[in-house]
Amino acid sequence: MNYKCPKCDNNTCTVDQMRATGGTFSKIFDIQNKKFTSVTCKKCTYTEFYKAKTSAMSNIFDLFTS
Repeated sequence: MNYKCPKCDNNTCTVDQMRATGGTFSKIFDIQNKKFTSVTCKKCTYTEFYKAKTSAMSNIFDLFTS
C-alpha cells in the first residue's frame, strides 16, 4: 500500500473496518448497514474513513445476529 499521512508525512499505517447504523429504522433494530474502512497513521494516529459497499445478505445476517 502506498500511503503518506497528510498531517505528518509518515508512510506507515494500519487499515481496519467498522460498521455503523444508518437511519432511524436501523437504529431501532440495531442493524449496522453502513460499512467503512479506516486508515490510521502509526505515528500521529490521524485517521481517515472511506465508505465501503455492503451487501444485502450481510445486512440480513446482521439483523438476525443482533
